Formats: sequence, structure tokens, C-alpha cells
Amino acid sequence: MQANLTTPHATRKATLEKRLIELGARLEAIEEELDSHQNRDWEELATEREGDEVLEATGNAGKAEITQIRIALARIADGSYGTCARCGEPIAEARLDLLPWTPLCRSCAQ
Repeated sequence: MQANLTTPHATRKATLEKRLIELGARLEAIEEELDSHQNRDWEELATEREGDEVLEATGNAGKAEITQIRIALARIADGSYGTCARCGEPIAEARLDLLPWTPLCRSCAQ
């Protein structure tokens, strides 16, 4: 069944797809940076390792966001996007503007 995309949903879908591409590119760059560290100097290696921890945290946050975006895109495709997954009430447009991947209305998210 093809979802009937209203203009806001079509715009949000495009925004989510664009963000997915951006995150994918960022994760690739993080992986390349992490793989490039092979310093033999212990002090520089320790500094690199601290930076790697930040990169890994950023990468993990990106992976989590990618998962949320893919779920939101699936909800757009099946027609359930914009409806709270917990209570079934509509999610406010302002909330979707801020968090286009959110599956929950403000009340259920609290």
C-alpha cells in the first residue's frame, strides 16, 4: 500500500533522506579517521586515543539517529507517520519540525 504523502510529509521525507545521506558520509569519515591512527609515539598515541573516544561517541550517536530516521521513513511509507506510536494521537507539527523522526507525541515522550 502506497502512503498518500501530504506536502508536509513529503518535505519531511526529503529532509530525513538528506539527513540520512549526511550521517552516512559523516560515519564514513569517522571510520577513515579511526583507521588512520597508527602513531608509534606513546604520547601522541594517547592523545589520538582520546580523540578516538570522541569520534566513537559521535559515530554511535550518528548510528542511533540513522536507526531513528529509517524507522520514521518506514512510518511515512506505511502511513503511520505523524501519529504517536504509544497513544495514537497526532504528533504536533511543531514537534515534528524539531524532531522529524520522533515516534511519540510530547505527552508520551515525557
